[in-house]
Amino acid sequence: MFTEQGPTVRELAVQALSSTERGYDLLAPKFDRTPYRTPDRVLDAVTRALAPLGPFAAGLDVCCGTGAGMDVLRTVCREHVTGVDFSAGMLARARTVHPPAGDGPAVHWVRADARALPFRPSFDLALSFGAFGHFLPRERPGLFAEVHGALRPGGLFAFPIGAPPPVGSRAYWSFLGFDAAMRVRNALWHPEFIMYYRTFRLPDVLDDLTRTGFAVRLPPLAELGWRPDGSPRARLVVAARK
Repeated sequence: MFTEQGPTVRELAVQALSSTERGYDLLAPKFDRTPYRTPDRVLDAVTRALAPLGPFAAGLDVCCGTGAGMDVLRTVCREHVTGVDFSAGMLARARTVHPPAGDGPAVHWVRADARALPFRPSFDLALSFGAFGHFLPRERPGLFAEVHGALRPGGLFAFPIGAPPPVGSRAYWSFLGFDAAMRVRNALWHPEFIMYYRTFRLPDVLDDLTRTGFAVRLPPLAELGWRPDGSPRARLVVAARK
């Protein structure tokens, strides 16, 4: 799962025993060489799903990390795009990987906590990839409210969400074991490192989005495939600010 250029076991151990923010500061230089980066096929599928919903003027990548999602925004937005993250290390890496381009929308990077976004309602589209496991369920309504407040009326908040793994599958036991290990780690060691795979359940997410003031659609990301029962392996949550 890790390339030779990725983090060593020792580096991963140090990261895991750090706070969430410090852990990502340490991981940032090698983050794009880990399986934690959102795969290109997911980014491409989201880009193609968003294209007919635009055009968009301004875009926001919430918890942008090293900026993989910014390429999606630069494709579908015309004027300017902004990546926001609380890790200085991840933002520094993002600036290196995504230098200013002569054409296309202007690119901005902002260091801030997604639970307290420093933006007025000025964005037409907000995206997020792979970050929601870093928020506890009780924090999710506040996070969604912050994104809602950064969008213009009618603006979209979009993110991919995968179908849960079948009970008893290898992925099911892997996620269950990882979450259990993280709960033990956080009970015994501080500062906490918040990352859970099984706390972002679609029914709960839909309830929180609706209560926040979003109208939600769930188009399938068909090119990512289908499960044996005929349901999509992944959907794009498209939440519109009313």
